[in-house]
Amino acid sequence: MARMNREATVRRMLEQPLPPVPPGLHAEAVRRGARIARRRTLVRRAMWLLLLAAAVAFTVWALAVRPWAEPPPETPPPLTGW
Repeated sequence: MARMNREATVRRMLEQPLPPVPPGLHAEAVRRGARIARRRTLVRRAMWLLLLAAAVAFTVWALAVRPWAEPPPETPPPLTGW
């Protein structure tokens, strides 16, 4: 289809009257949109709560285990010079 032909077809389509909208479509769209927004908010809050719980668990673990400290020696060093 040539470009001029496509443009003419689109112009004809845009000049036609719009099809009727079914009754109740707006109310249904608003209801679904509100439900999706609530679900996204709930998921976002749950993810933040999970992130906070993981940060607290890591902090408690790090303070209890102290992985940055040098581990105590398993055996004493040999005594020399006695």
